[in-house]
Amino acid sequence: MEQPLHSLERDVAALRAAWAGAMPAFGAIGGVTQVEVEQMSDAGLVRVTDALARVRRDAEALLARVAAEVSTRSSRESGESSLARVQGFHNPVRMIAASTGASRSDAAKLIAVGTATAGRQSFGGDRLPARYPHVAAALESGRIGVDAASAITGMLDRVRVRADPGLADTTEQVLADLAGRVPLDLLLRGVREAEARLDQDGVEPREELLRGERMLTMREDAAGMVHLRARLDPETAAPIKTAIEALVGDVLRRRERGAGAAVPVGGGATPVGSDQGPVVDDPRTIPQIQADALAAIARHSLGCEQTLTPLAKTTVVVRLDHDTLIDGLGHARIDGIDQPISAATARRMSADAELIPAVFGGDSLPLDLGRAARLFSKAQRLALAERDGGCASCGQNIAYVDAHHINWWERDTGPTDLSNGVMLCSFCHHGIHREGWDIHATRTDVWFIPPPHIDPQRTPRPGGRTRFTLPTTRSAA
Repeated sequence: MEQPLHSLERDVAALRAAWAGAMPAFGAIGGVTQVEVEQMSDAGLVRVTDALARVRRDAEALLARVAAEVSTRSSRESGESSLARVQGFHNPVRMIAASTGASRSDAAKLIAVGTATAGRQSFGGDRLPARYPHVAAALESGRIGVDAASAITGMLDRVRVRADPGLADTTEQVLADLAGRVPLDLLLRGVREAEARLDQDGVEPREELLRGERMLTMREDAAGMVHLRARLDPETAAPIKTAIEALVGDVLRRRERGAGAAVPVGGGATPVGSDQGPVVDDPRTIPQIQADALAAIARHSLGCEQTLTPLAKTTVVVRLDHDTLIDGLGHARIDGIDQPISAATARRMSADAELIPAVFGGDSLPLDLGRAARLFSKAQRLALAERDGGCASCGQNIAYVDAHHINWWERDTGPTDLSNGVMLCSFCHHGIHREGWDIHATRTDVWFIPPPHIDPQRTPRPGGRTRFTLPTTRSAA
């Protein structure tokens, strides 16, 4: 086994090499950190960033191990001889927080991760593997950081008593692998999905706890501004979030059309009826648009009998498996909200409003329109959302993406079919076309093929829900 400090020494050596390689050929000027950083080439700066991130991950992994040992030597059984008390601290969390300069919650996270991934000792003195060996291996190798390890081990601790051991071990391995490939926010989606699978009976009780903590407070400050503060469970938040995002999305789409509008040559007048976006520029920030959207919804509910146009086309979409719908066991998902909901809540929501089920295609639903229509239908967008789970490239929330043709409608005469559609946010849509990425899609998968200047081998990269949704795992028993 590698010596504890060897990985850090190797990281620092790699950092020194990356730093030196990022400097101009004529050498650094000034000898000050900020000055040297400003002189780095773009490629060199990226290499230094990666090297520093590796140093940080390995240092945090080692710190977690040390923090766990500090906690062990500071147990209550030690009494006044507790390491933390001897050092003048009430408990090990306060001691680690003082050493790191971090919050007590961060210190507790280090101790918890270190304890969950440290090797153990039997009563007979034999060395035993860590409680979560797959996470421990990924943390020690530097493939994942403490935050990812904490998310996985914390979830496994919560369901440990009720989960099937074989299924829990397989899920841990899958999550540890996922954590090494995706950002933390996408990993958290997988962790929530895994918790719902491992502890199906616990989805509804957790949901009731969240519902019991819902709240909304309103107060007016001395300047006359009214402050709204809310904490909402998924069921309560779904219609509010969906309605506000529909109005915000409508504004952003009109703003984007206006920014891309052609200006008449020679000062000619714009033809009446052409879609040139708003006449007056909209300088509002996203938070300001959201505030105005909430006010617009409230005004309509007080006195207007007509529905706001963007809301007329908007529905809260709840997705669940057919078996879950029939037997009531398992969980469901609300588009735009990561936290799973119980089957009972999904049924209740479908009774209170129009139900839009997950669309997987079939003889009864024409999901391929060929060249008969340019725009993707609502059914097609629902099916693409089921496959992609949001932006197929970056994972952006489903509320801020749209269906796009892979092979362009006009340039490539691409059909309006599921195999030629992909859900993308505006940033990824423009970036993919600008850089020359290729996309291959089927009804169930989507793959992004990088251009040669990014990857000479052009190795396909998985996109869509595949990036963060766990495969179906079965007990190893």
